[in-house]
Amino acid sequence: MTVRDVVFPPGRQALYEKNRYSPAVRADGLLFVSGQVGSREDGSPEPELTAQVRLAFDNLNAVLRAADCTFDDVVDVTIFMVDPESRFEQIWSAAQEYWGEAPYPNVTAVGVTWLYGFQFEIKAIAKITA
Repeated sequence: MTVRDVVFPPGRQALYEKNRYSPAVRADGLLFVSGQVGSREDGSPEPELTAQVRLAFDNLNAVLRAADCTFDDVVDVTIFMVDPESRFEQIWSAAQEYWGEAPYPNVTAVGVTWLYGFQFEIKAIAKITA
């Protein structure tokens, strides 16, 4: 059995161990990043939506940095939103602060009914360049 090459961002390993998943796994030159939410250090949701989206991106970027990547290395993004009909514009506006310059990664946005108390989640696949 192959051992997974897991990436942990600093200061969050206890949260991942508690919930029993890896924040990211390296495989064949790619980094597969688990869904990141706008959780505070203790795992609780950031209550305000725009701040929650920004914190989710900050958490995503911390995982990318731990693997010596940046958002510029991201090639695929999946975004999950609770109630996208009423929240999409606010979420998309905040997300653009982190999106960088063209060419952009591809993106799939999915409306969901539940995200463990969160309103937004982002997962990504990045190409490892280092």
